[in-house]
Amino acid sequence: MPNRKFADGEVVMGRWPGSVLYYEVQVASYDDVSHLYTVKYKDGTELALKESDIRSQSSFKHRKSQSSSSSPSRRSTSRSRSRSPGRPAKGRRRSSSQSREHKDDKKKTIQETNIALLVLGFFKPSENNTRRYNGEPDSTEGNDTSCIILEQKLKPDLEIERVLEHYSLRPRKEEKKKEEIYSEKKVFELIKTIEKASSKTKELEFGGRIGTFMLIFFLPATVFYLLLMCKQEDPSLLNFPSPLPALESLWEARVFGVFLLWFFLQALFYLLPIGKVVEGLPLSNGRKLEYRINGFYAFILTAAAIGTLLYFQFELHYLYDHFMQFAVSAAAFSMGLSIYLYIRSLKAPEEELAPGGNSGYFVYDFFTGHELNPRIGSFDLKYFCELRPGLIGWVVINLAMLLAEMKIHNQSMPSLSMILVNSFQLLYVVDALWNEEAILTTMDITHDGFGFMLAFGDLVWVPFVYSLQAFYLVGHPTAISWPVAAAITILNCIGYYIFRSANSQKNNFRRNPADPKLAYLKFIPTATGKGLLVTGWWGFVRHPNYLGDIIMALAWSLPCGFNHILPYFYVIYFICLLVHREARDEHHCKQKYGLAWERYCQRVPYRIFPYIY
Repeated sequence: MPNRKFADGEVVMGRWPGSVLYYEVQVASYDDVSHLYTVKYKDGTELALKESDIRSQSSFKHRKSQSSSSSPSRRSTSRSRSRSPGRPAKGRRRSSSQSREHKDDKKKTIQETNIALLVLGFFKPSENNTRRYNGEPDSTEGNDTSCIILEQKLKPDLEIERVLEHYSLRPRKEEKKKEEIYSEKKVFELIKTIEKASSKTKELEFGGRIGTFMLIFFLPATVFYLLLMCKQEDPSLLNFPSPLPALESLWEARVFGVFLLWFFLQALFYLLPIGKVVEGLPLSNGRKLEYRINGFYAFILTAAAIGTLLYFQFELHYLYDHFMQFAVSAAAFSMGLSIYLYIRSLKAPEEELAPGGNSGYFVYDFFTGHELNPRIGSFDLKYFCELRPGLIGWVVINLAMLLAEMKIHNQSMPSLSMILVNSFQLLYVVDALWNEEAILTTMDITHDGFGFMLAFGDLVWVPFVYSLQAFYLVGHPTAISWPVAAAITILNCIGYYIFRSANSQKNNFRRNPADPKLAYLKFIPTATGKGLLVTGWWGFVRHPNYLGDIIMALAWSLPCGFNHILPYFYVIYFICLLVHREARDEHHCKQKYGLAWERYCQRVPYRIFPYIY
């Protein structure tokens, strides 16, 4: 077994990874295989360090005493040499000139050191910037130790500066002012360079540039394929529709006008001064954006408008008759919106760009979203599209499918299957709008930019793919018994309960961890100041909200029967989507929380499905 230098429990000085600063730590353990020490900082953070990154406390104390004891002798020596009467005048002048040059060099060194200190101070983590610049522990005691170490390093230069003060060998005021301006410019240029480099997206998702380029075409093609399949008598996935509809039949100006009317009507409801205004989570620069919470009011106003149209005998099943044209119109609008978003993002400041969409590659940034929170005045485009046009439109489409089923099959009442699908999905949408404030803590708002991925997803994928079960039932009615309907209802309620209670625990804990109502929740502290829940639903599996989502998705598809797999596409897609998100969350959390996340994974081994995955 190799010799180890430091024993368990020994208090030493450990270098924080990625910096030159040392903090007081305690050795927790030593791994004989990796030759790494597990050390614990005063704020509870645990990290694995190499032996070369650990030093004993005595070495710092020795250096401090050595520099302080040698300084007076250097001062007395320089004073005695400068006042020596035995030196000729010419020699004194040459010595004075050389001394002045030497002191100027030292002065420049001190200024450059101060620049480095200022840069380190700029990247010191605080409550507002720990997510983006997580470079040092949050403990204030650790910062005191770093100041001592830096003072030891700068001690000789500080002594020389005192000598300069004693002899009054200072540059002229103009030169001094120029040096200060130069130093400030150098500081901010260095800060800007480091910040720009650190904000670049280094790890690409979705297959990188090639993958995102293919998805821009593959996603619309998938939507159109699914809708064409639902129109066929035999909607088997391998029974490709033939012949394909003519291109001119997929576009109708009137349909596009109706879509624009719908979009801007929801925008009008969004701008109404009703509902409370809340602040979102802090951005990387510490700023908090304000959001008006009135999505549920917009839903009520939309329901009143639809009810008025039905009262005046408006044929809502017009949506069913022109469903493909509406999907094409929405896809065209989302593409135009994405192009606008990318063009405007080119002028956005660096701190307003999305962490995941700032790679420097056009296709990738266009797809994932280059700007984090694009706004026109106070109108937040991403937040608006996230819940309003697509999600409320999903409910309107389902209602149109219900009415179309009654008209096509000459029914006085909709089928039990159609009622279940409409009711389950209506509950989901109403819940999202009622708990609208919770979306402000999701990765869509805090991390992902607004580009083609979210624009197409919000305006096309959600309303036209999520309504696939209702669209399927119009052309392929399925009869189910009341006991089967009751069982499916219970399954949906179980999924909804898991989904809602898990999200409520997470959102309440994120907003106010010190809330007395949450005192029963246990968590693992992290270096960022946040905690990882290990009780409640989050102690059962790592992503209980995803588990509830999948159970509900299954309940939405079961009323369609088992004749074809097409209605279950949503379940398959949802599982794939959530597994991808889960993998992304795992990677993100591992980078962000380090050893705390590893401890959490050991405590909660299952990701989505208990005892399975």
